[in-house]
Amino acid sequence: MNRLFLPSPRQIAWLAGLGALAISYAFYMRYQVIEQSAVGIGCDITPGTWLCASRRTAIALFTPSVFGWVALVASLLNLARPSFVLFAIGLVAAAFGIVLYNVALSALAIALLVLSLARRAPEPE
Repeated sequence: MNRLFLPSPRQIAWLAGLGALAISYAFYMRYQVIEQSAVGIGCDITPGTWLCASRRTAIALFTPSVFGWVALVASLLNLARPSFVLFAIGLVAAAFGIVLYNVALSALAIALLVLSLARRAPEPE
């Protein structure tokens, strides 16, 4: 059968929830944690808090474009062999990447995810 890769309505709801959660958390991290100078000063004074660890981790991941590369690799794999899990990983990583300074790679990943919806679904084995 030549049916296209199309997530079911339940999977679409999960993808929408995951995407909204990822982009909301990325906005929180960027505008309330990373860009706030008071948080940076506070993390210099007491670096052992959960917030400071999250800040350091996010900065360590977006500096070498990890979010963008993960999104791009997941979307390329999804383009080659469409699956819900790869689509979700690509979507979440791209949402983080677009908000957290990895826009070019993440935008390309989103375009590849959209393109993967025009692919045939893999044959069940």
